[in-house]
Amino acid sequence: MSGSQDPNENPVGINVVPMVDVIFCLCVFFMCSMKFKELEGKFQSWLPKDKGQTTPMTKDTPIEEIRVALLWDKDNKTTVRLFGRAIIRDDAQLQALIKDSYADRVRSGHPETPVIIDAAEMVPWREVVNVVNLSKREGVDKIEFAAGKNYEAAKK
Repeated sequence: MSGSQDPNENPVGINVVPMVDVIFCLCVFFMCSMKFKELEGKFQSWLPKDKGQTTPMTKDTPIEEIRVALLWDKDNKTTVRLFGRAIIRDDAQLQALIKDSYADRVRSGHPETPVIIDAAEMVPWREVVNVVNLSKREGVDKIEFAAGKNYEAAKK
């Protein structure tokens, strides 16, 4: 009797093929309608509206910022980093300059001095993030971003 089935065990035959079809269609629908958030390539920042220079600087005005300018060299397709008017070649040199400048500002009683990153439009974001990382390694808590200026005249 092992080969025979009792008709009372399964009175209604359930066809699962349409249910699998519906579940498959729902999976395809949700996969196609899902929006992926792009994580790489975006760097959220807000420029303060209550800051800025309202009066012109004189030669006697002390510098209260640490500014790193990032320029794009079209000819060599590379980023040029300026600290003041000096061209910085490698990360170690830039990190040492940030460290020394920030230590001077802390010694003079201004630990809130920001590192301002002034990047040109064509500079890759990895370069900007690299300067942020170098500043953070030196303990700088305040990092600000400036609208990129045209430094072509200063570079020549």
